[in-house]
Amino acid sequence: MLSNQNKIKTSGLNLSYGQKQALRDISMDIKPHRVTALIGPSGCGKSTFLRSLNRMNDLIEGVRTDGRVLVDDIDIYRPDVDVVELRKKVGMIFQKSNPFPKSIYDNVAYGPRINGIKDKSKLNGIVETSLKRAALWDEVKDDLRQSGLALSGGQQQRLCIARALAVDPEVLLMDEPASALDPIATAKIEELIYELKSNYTIVIVTHNMQQAARVSDYTAFFYMGELVEFDETNVMFTSPIQKQTEDYITGRFG
Repeated sequence: MLSNQNKIKTSGLNLSYGQKQALRDISMDIKPHRVTALIGPSGCGKSTFLRSLNRMNDLIEGVRTDGRVLVDDIDIYRPDVDVVELRKKVGMIFQKSNPFPKSIYDNVAYGPRINGIKDKSKLNGIVETSLKRAALWDEVKDDLRQSGLALSGGQQQRLCIARALAVDPEVLLMDEPASALDPIATAKIEELIYELKSNYTIVIVTHNMQQAARVSDYTAFFYMGELVEFDETNVMFTSPIQKQTEDYITGRFG
């Protein structure tokens, strides 16, 4: 059965920025076609952990990583790993939507073009499919030439999701994708996450407990760079093992 295998597996993952240790000994199994939420107070290591799954932390000076991160049983920190290929496979959606100052069409076609796809009908198909998967097509199909920057905040975030989907990833990392959005746009993003998991493995950082409870199958609670507890979301939210987890989920601290 597919869901018993792991899409991503971390073991003994440590990460330091200079003298500051940001992650300590994180071991976690992330299932395919499931949503895994990372929760915990600000500065606890959630986003650092998320970025370690496609080596985005490599871009920060003075970062040291040890331990293992396996994606489909391949250690992504091996020296022979092609980081560009890795980031195609493991895409990233950021907290603040960041469309390019280009048309909607060119935003979505950007990745496929860089990867050598020039055929216009092929690009048209990728743009349409990606926008449909990001639940944006019906809103923009009549004006694909307008600037991505002219869209509303929620639409911009869905455009960024479409752009990530256009290079055919297998994993989507989402760093608080709805934190800057109003409740209606947030609901659309949550609905979209639910739909996307049938095709993608999703890991999402969220500050919002209700959001974690609504969208995720598994939840990991981080505190001070450590993984305190990890379980199925319904178990974590109804009968967590650690008192610290219960205190955080019920709002007693954090």
